[in-house]
Amino acid sequence: MSSTDASLPAAPRRTALDALHRSLGATMTDFAGWDMPLRYGSERDEHTAVRTRAGLFDLSHMGEITVRGVQAAALLNHALVGDLAAVAVGRARYTMICREDGGILDDLIVYRLAETEYLVVANASNAQVVLDALTGRAAGFDAEVRDDRDSYALLAVQGPESAGILASLTDAALGGLKYYAGLPGTVAGVPALIARTGYTGEDGFELFVSPADAEKVWQALTEAGAGAGLVPCGLSCRDTLRLEAGMPLYGHELSTALTPFDAGLGRVVKFGKEGGFVGREALLAAAERAAVSPPRVLVGLVAEGRRVPRAGYRVVAGGEAVGEVTSGAPSPTLGRPIAMAYVDAAYSAPGTAGVGVDIRGSHEPYEVVALPFYRRRK
Repeated sequence: MSSTDASLPAAPRRTALDALHRSLGATMTDFAGWDMPLRYGSERDEHTAVRTRAGLFDLSHMGEITVRGVQAAALLNHALVGDLAAVAVGRARYTMICREDGGILDDLIVYRLAETEYLVVANASNAQVVLDALTGRAAGFDAEVRDDRDSYALLAVQGPESAGILASLTDAALGGLKYYAGLPGTVAGVPALIARTGYTGEDGFELFVSPADAEKVWQALTEAGAGAGLVPCGLSCRDTLRLEAGMPLYGHELSTALTPFDAGLGRVVKFGKEGGFVGREALLAAAERAAVSPPRVLVGLVAEGRRVPRAGYRVVAGGEAVGEVTSGAPSPTLGRPIAMAYVDAAYSAPGTAGVGVDIRGSHEPYEVVALPFYRRRK
């Protein structure tokens, strides 16, 4: 290979459903090194379908890492901030992996598949970082860390009709499957890990299957959901759905510059668990700082006008910068632009007057609101 060739960026990876997405007319985009569907038609229509009926997503870019062995629980308790040993078999936990200085490397969902086996699901952009960190932190533990990113395709069916759609295709008892729980079963006749998890603010399921079975499962869900209004959905509406639900996105609301306490997610850090963990001392100090003098607070902002804020825009009050937008978009559900932003604690109370966003030099008025913007009726 010539030096010129070596300098070329690697071609994006493709999921097992790539050809199917293209046959459906999807607009594709490079996301975290993967060629992924951004939208199939109207982003607003896809968003609304998930809020009112159901949507089907390909999330095979996410990073799956298996941790197994007699000390798998002890390893994860050392490597992550949560108490994974306390998670029952068949349940899942939202947690984080932090640096020694407390900075967030990634937020994760960890499923306990068996007494000595866990599935760690990392964000696509951080999958290698998480794999490397877990591998390095495994030294001295009787446990194996295995890269299983090529072993799974991940499909998600989300929305109020999702349980009914999936029920017709599975042998699993979905009625007894709680939120943040996962169990093995079959979907459309193929083996799957069926998890009641999602990133949309709606009821829904994430299905971990073999890449070889992905197209069969997608087509079966499409057929089963036709009468219920299910539509294929891309990453664009997934972003507006999670934004309305107040769910953080790594690289926006979370980063190595922030600890879980800075992000308002200190509840995921379990100081009382057995043994120490990476970042514990730094996080103790961060917790103490937050208790004495709160750092900037993550809030919701709702536009009074029509201009859309974007990540990096300054939040202003009295002509001074008091924060920064982390995510912003038009909200199909609210009918107005919304944003999440870190703001000085003095401006974080819902209804705080005089807050705006600097949009290309114009200070547009915004209402400070509590997160989330949207909460489904249960």
